[in-house]
Amino acid sequence: MAGNKRMVDGPGVWVSCVKGKEKQTVGELYDLFDSIASNIWPIQTNQDEDGSVGSDSSRDEENGDIPLEAQIANEISVMKKPRAQQRFSNCQTNTPCVVFIACKPPVDPVRLVEAYINNVQRTGVTRTRYTHRFVPVSDTCYASIPDIESLCRTLFLKYFTEDSETKYTYKIELRMRNHTTLARPNIIQAIARCMPEGHSVDLTNPKLFILVEVFKSVCGISITKDYYTLHKYNVMEIATAKAGSELDDSGRVP
Repeated sequence: MAGNKRMVDGPGVWVSCVKGKEKQTVGELYDLFDSIASNIWPIQTNQDEDGSVGSDSSRDEENGDIPLEAQIANEISVMKKPRAQQRFSNCQTNTPCVVFIACKPPVDPVRLVEAYINNVQRTGVTRTRYTHRFVPVSDTCYASIPDIESLCRTLFLKYFTEDSETKYTYKIELRMRNHTTLARPNIIQAIARCMPEGHSVDLTNPKLFILVEVFKSVCGISITKDYYTLHKYNVMEIATAKAGSELDDSGRVP
């Protein structure tokens, strides 16, 4: 299920796509994300107190014990119930080739994207036609140094507390679009100041990547692994590489 939001906000996924196909990209992303999320975070159905699905009235209807008028009234009541909370919302970017899909809990954008990327790497099959690159962000904030530092401290505390014994090498992977207020070095330095002690920078072969997307007045941040190995989450490049690895010396698929 999906909706639309006027502003880029909250956890979500940045997606680059074919120019002029932004609307189609949003549609295929809704289908893709709903499918993946339903497997990882199944929606719980309403249950009776005894654990069985349904209600007494529905069971009575099956037995023919309720008058027709009551059955009709019950059906109307069911139809008027609010739909389940929408998990994904398209946020208007008003920018060619750029889409942002916001995610609501319990959906984790990083886990969502990694599930799809790993599947494409394993099978060589993409379930999207117009999508190029995915960048998940665990949360967003206003693109100012104080707000970026505050968001980093929150995300880093959660991530590194869960694995406090391991010391990582990392790289800050920053992409900026339609933003001229902050300079790249200032953003990178601010994020680096928030890293817990014991972790060090490695620009060639880091264990962790701090993904930072600055778009207009919004900054999104996440932490991930294997970003370079997985072609910077470009599904078209991953699928092409997979197809190439399966070719034999004659150029034919074995």
